[in-house]
Amino acid sequence: MTANVKILANQKGGVGKTTTAESLGIGLAQKGKKILLIDGDAQGSLSASLGYTDRDDFDVTLASMMEKIIRGQPMDFQEGVLHHSEGVDLIPASIDLANTELFLVGLPMGRERVLSKLIEQTRPYYDFVIVDCQPSLGMMTINALAAADSVIIPVQADFLSTRGLQQLLKSIAQTREYLNPRLQVDGILFTMVNSRTVFNREIQEKINAAYGASIPVFESSIPYSVRAAESPAKGRSIYQHDPDGKVAAAYRGLTSEVLEQGRDQHRAVRPPA
Repeated sequence: MTANVKILANQKGGVGKTTTAESLGIGLAQKGKKILLIDGDAQGSLSASLGYTDRDDFDVTLASMMEKIIRGQPMDFQEGVLHHSEGVDLIPASIDLANTELFLVGLPMGRERVLSKLIEQTRPYYDFVIVDCQPSLGMMTINALAAADSVIIPVQADFLSTRGLQQLLKSIAQTREYLNPRLQVDGILFTMVNSRTVFNREIQEKINAAYGASIPVFESSIPYSVRAAESPAKGRSIYQHDPDGKVAAAYRGLTSEVLEQGRDQHRAVRPPA
């Protein structure tokens, strides 16, 4: 077993990265896959969404693991893994991750590959490792890009969400050129879609027209739902909070697409340079 490493990235916040990381991970676990989720955001949103709200309870976090790697100390990733009731494992985040990022910036060498060293330890134990990135293109996101096999880009169908898409694609292309030649884009995922509004439809059409020929756009799109918005605060996945709702159905569709991509690697293509 060698895990496929996927990251959820978009420098704009509030586009559904965390919900997608959680829902895709649990969806894949429901299909019998062994899943590790990594919370790569100092805000700890993924950890909280899974019900781990008290960060003081974490004896080991992503930050403490990365700091051991930076200092050349022995580190076993399994000592920090939390086993969630819905069948996924989690490496949680804490606010200390913000300090780790600042420390990374000052490293003279190897600062982009610290997370890669951690993830390489995990690959033999999982089918998929999914990293929820912070809403920026900072050093932690660059570390995630350097460690990943592929990127899923959640995009809310509004003007501000699309403005940063070109910069993210540029960062992906630069990472592929200088750090990680295997890096691919699985696709753009539309989230919080209100198909009843003309503006939402127009934004989706513009992104399809601009990027659809060179970058896949997932057939599944995630609709807006009040029930889905409630789910993170409850510490429950959408599959538990609203199992028969339209958002759970959409994420099941995304899960099937991701598994199909695994059977047909030609669907995951490189972004334009």
